[in-house]
Amino acid sequence: MPSAEETLEAAEKAIPAEVRMISGCQDSQTSADVSNVASFSLPDPAGRAGGACTSALLKVLYADHHRTEEDLSFQETLLKMREILSSGRYTQIPQLTSSRPMNIQESFDLVPPDCSGERRALLIGINYIGQQGELSGCHNDVMNIKEYIIDVHGFPEENITILLDDGEHRDPTRENILDAYKALVSASKAGDACFCHYSGHGGKLRDDDGDEADGYDETLVPLDYQRAGQIRDDDIFNTLIGPMPKGVTLTCIMDCCHSGTVLELPYVFKADGTDIRSKTMMMNQGFNSSKFFFGDTFNQLIGESRNGFSTPPRRSSNGRKVASSPSTPTTNSSACDDDLGDDAVTMVSI
Repeated sequence: MPSAEETLEAAEKAIPAEVRMISGCQDSQTSADVSNVASFSLPDPAGRAGGACTSALLKVLYADHHRTEEDLSFQETLLKMREILSSGRYTQIPQLTSSRPMNIQESFDLVPPDCSGERRALLIGINYIGQQGELSGCHNDVMNIKEYIIDVHGFPEENITILLDDGEHRDPTRENILDAYKALVSASKAGDACFCHYSGHGGKLRDDDGDEADGYDETLVPLDYQRAGQIRDDDIFNTLIGPMPKGVTLTCIMDCCHSGTVLELPYVFKADGTDIRSKTMMMNQGFNSSKFFFGDTFNQLIGESRNGFSTPPRRSSNGRKVASSPSTPTTNSSACDDDLGDDAVTMVSI
């Protein structure tokens, strides 16, 4: 087992950027969909429904924005999220993972104080309209998050790319999601602050390369998962996390099931109340540092991005962007079998 120093050195080589993720739950948990977000007291909710993680986080962050005293820390933000979720009888435990061992008592911010570059965001919401496991709040999550990052953190609207299955935006297909990740990486440079938000189904697939301690890859479930497959954690790492340039700060919010390690980050803080006085993060138990040693393949993986980061979509005659099938099938949501075969889809409510 590598030492803490060896893991940090490997992480710095494999993940040049400063990456942190807030996930709505641990890998073993599901994440709740909320039918009425009024109880979260958001300033101008885009609709009644929404994800519990996104709604709780926004309630905490808006309250913090209006405070005149010291800002909330990362630790306080997650613990307050947990309080809100617990008061609503949601059992999911938010957690923070990162590419570096952060001081979790530092002030929470999507944009570092020393940010000197552009602010870019990619927001993805999938309601799976007309499909098994249809959701109702993911579009609202995206619009609520969009309003927050513009109003509070100064993200220019022209630098925000949105994927929604609403017939108006580019569809969140497997190909489009991965292309959008690649385009974000391609557009980013040192000094930039990037933000990614995903609201939709998340799942687990049997690990196909032996790098997962629990035997499963965590996944995102794109709109066309039945045809194109799911997006494995390895795909996200190789497309977004590893290739992001040094000097960029990337913050991700993953409001989906089984999302605790979906970005494959080595350090973790869980808002379970076990160590509220800790200042540092723990090594992510079960994290496999061997996946850090990929040689120089990252640049090849992002190579060229066929679509500009905010360019309008090219659609087929039926209004949908058709994704090509991946070489390895991927999977997820609420009404499927618990037995995860290689081609099985586990649908779970978020």
